Amino acid sequence: MKLVGIVIVTGLILLYFIDAAFKINPFNTEMLIHSGLRFLTGFIILGIGVFYTGKIRLKYALFLVLALALADDIWDYTRDVNSFSFEVMLHSIYMLLWGSLAGYVLMKQWLNGRDAR
Repeated sequence: MKLVGIVIVTGLILLYFIDAAFKINPFNTEMLIHSGLRFLTGFIILGIGVFYTGKIRLKYALFLVLALALADDIWDYTRDVNSFSFEVMLHSIYMLLWGSLAGYVLMKQWLNGRDAR
């Protein structure tokens, strides 16, 4: 489980620098929702569903991720929240990639630890 901790801590450090470079406040409600949705989508759909188990094809997973991201952006548009910018898109891509890496590493470590018993 050390590797999972390293991935999470390294991701948090990189997230801090990304947010500082793009001047994004990660602690307001909107960014917490965006970041959490992107991270969990990457974690569950891409990290576990595609890369680890291979149960979902990458093509369908990318369509599902795109649909969830688009639905979140439409939801923001209906509430008059203007969060569509290049910096937020890069932040969202980072959150998806970090979530998918964390999901893959967690499942790999968890199942390897379970098999060793």
